[in-house]
Amino acid sequence: MTSPTTERFAPPSGMRQPLVHVQQVWKLFGGVPVLSGISLELQPGEIHALLGGNGAGKSTLMKLIAGLYRPDRGHIEISGAPLVRATPALAHRLGVYLVPQEPLLFPNLSVWENVTLRLPKERGQQQRLAQLMKRLDLQLDLRLPARYLDVAQQQLVEILRGLMRRARVLILDEPTSALTPKESHLLFDRLRRLTAEGVGLFFISHKLGEVRELCDTLSVLRDGVIVLQGATGEFSDDQIVAAMTNQTAKDAASRPARHPANEAILQLNNLSGEGFGPISLDLRPGEVLGLAGVVGSGRTELAETIVGLRRASAGQLAVSGRPTSFTTPHAAIEAGVVYLTEDRQQQGLFLDTSIAWNSASPILHRERWLLDITAIRGRAGKFVDQLGIRCQDVDQSVGQLSGGNQQKALIAKCLACQPKVLILDEPTRGVDVTARRDIYAIVDALAEQGVAVLVISSDFEEISRLCDRALVMRQGQVVRTLTGEQITPGQLAQASFGQRQVPA
Repeated sequence: MTSPTTERFAPPSGMRQPLVHVQQVWKLFGGVPVLSGISLELQPGEIHALLGGNGAGKSTLMKLIAGLYRPDRGHIEISGAPLVRATPALAHRLGVYLVPQEPLLFPNLSVWENVTLRLPKERGQQQRLAQLMKRLDLQLDLRLPARYLDVAQQQLVEILRGLMRRARVLILDEPTSALTPKESHLLFDRLRRLTAEGVGLFFISHKLGEVRELCDTLSVLRDGVIVLQGATGEFSDDQIVAAMTNQTAKDAASRPARHPANEAILQLNNLSGEGFGPISLDLRPGEVLGLAGVVGSGRTELAETIVGLRRASAGQLAVSGRPTSFTTPHAAIEAGVVYLTEDRQQQGLFLDTSIAWNSASPILHRERWLLDITAIRGRAGKFVDQLGIRCQDVDQSVGQLSGGNQQKALIAKCLACQPKVLILDEPTRGVDVTARRDIYAIVDALAEQGVAVLVISSDFEEISRLCDRALVMRQGQVVRTLTGEQITPGQLAQASFGQRQVPA
């Protein structure tokens, strides 16, 4: 099958210089390779898709090209100029602009002020912006404060920012995750207008339909290595999914046999809210239930609604058979329902505070008038031993720990609440292989102790390894339920990307 975009785009001849040339690039964090010998090119007028699961290295690679990181080995050239001593300012000067997944606009500044912020004042600036908007068929009130723009308009303002800086390379990170299908198609039309003028695009996405509709070429990353690369039309969906998930590989650690209780402790009946619904599910003590899907599928919104961070618009939630509705996370904690956020640094931990105080923070209200410092430190010490947190002592600042040990400190904070239901949102995001193995062992132990665990993850191998049952969400709804041996990376990926069902 050949995609329309593949027919439209013809690779330039050898006489034409690539916009981006990446040659054998390595990037290590803490001595651990995140990218291993990556090579790729972006030609003028090309849209190049980057695919891969969470932690595959896509964002790290783009941050290298955008000057946010520097490679440890290998080299990067932008339009023939070496990106040496990379900084975002240098990347901008060379014509690279990264459009973030969440637009970073100043809400109280006007569209004009957001687009031209920190640009040198030049004659004809307004005329040039007007010409850009006309070429892209945009109609925006430049005087309007950015807070009044919808998400699609904010994305376009970010693109205008790059074009006003004369960007020839645009990097778009999941640009359609918050857009409707109609808004996505309008965005694609405008992106094609840019490529017709020679602009090159890197397009990070989990949606194979979008990749087929828009992208000329693709690279699939897995574990920091490019495992599939070429023209989009050369590969079937099954080949792409297999490359992303390594679905033929066997996980070294098998899923343990469990015997959950018969009665559900958490039940949702047609629950709806912002970005999802209606959703019905039940979760039993001693069970690990997976909630799989890709960015924008509504999984986190569902979890935040369960624990009172968001409001439900319809449906019912019950705990131990009793209908309830949590208005705050505090109320959920008191009922035994505890949530581990996907963003440990911004929403989960107090980085400047000790391990001891972090683990005690959600239950300090139970201490009444006097705080028993000895008991707080003693309890934290038990968590350090139980979870294998590598630290100097319980008084060490959490911000000084490695990513994996920060994640364990966040788990300790959740366990201090003595949960009956533990919701883990991307529990191994940004941790190394050793910490991942330790966290899996923690989840297994909690289930063995009778805790009901809901695991939200975009890592299909993780869901396959941990979960007794798995629900797959897409566009806010549960589209498939898998049990036991049905839970494979391939099946999860097929359902998440909206592809046909394949044999288990």
